[in-house]
Amino acid sequence: MTTPAPGLHTHVLDTLGKEIAAGEHRPGQVLRTDELARRFDVSRTVVREVIRVLESMHLVESRRRVGVTVRPAEAWNVYDPQVIRWRLAGADRPRQLRSLTVLRSAIEPVAASLAARNATPEQCAELTERALGMVATSRGGQLEGYLAHDIAFHRIVLDASGNEMFARLGDVVAEVLAGRTHHQVMFEDPDPAAVTLHVRLAEAVRGGDAAEAERLTKEIAVGALHELDVLAP
Repeated sequence: MTTPAPGLHTHVLDTLGKEIAAGEHRPGQVLRTDELARRFDVSRTVVREVIRVLESMHLVESRRRVGVTVRPAEAWNVYDPQVIRWRLAGADRPRQLRSLTVLRSAIEPVAASLAARNATPEQCAELTERALGMVATSRGGQLEGYLAHDIAFHRIVLDASGNEMFARLGDVVAEVLAGRTHHQVMFEDPDPAAVTLHVRLAEAVRGGDAAEAERLTKEIAVGALHELDVLAP
């Protein structure tokens, strides 16, 4: 048996995922394998593999004699990074960004407090390096460079908390930050106050000041919510 081209698989998955996330296929709608194969001009093997991935995300379910049925949004794995990416690509983006930013505001301050207690010297050094990288890329329209440092910074905070549940949210936070950037829900240059807060947070973690680390992270979250009020009301 020949292996289907990864590009075909990715294209079909991404297209169907975005359509389901955008509500173009309503809950309860049946997706026919043969029809999908014809539509995308791919083999049924490719379609079946795509359906298996969508099933793992709880976007669809396969039932004998019924077929592949679209599931309601309440059943979706909303923490899956791809599901987040698809939802942020749709018209419901402002509400999704707010929901995810509120989640971050509840989790990251606690993680930062724990990081101030548990971070290794290596993690402290990398956190400082990433904060300085954010400073260096915060002017001149360097949003992609800034994003790379921003994502790495927040991953380190979550990892350094020492809590494996928080650490697993790194991909979720990465998708939120990437979604803000790639869908222009960011100022042309990042808010200088937010950049400074990240530098101060790195200092608080390095200094072992748990209360200050938590306070600064809450302030970062408040600023992010304010940006959404302005850019994605």
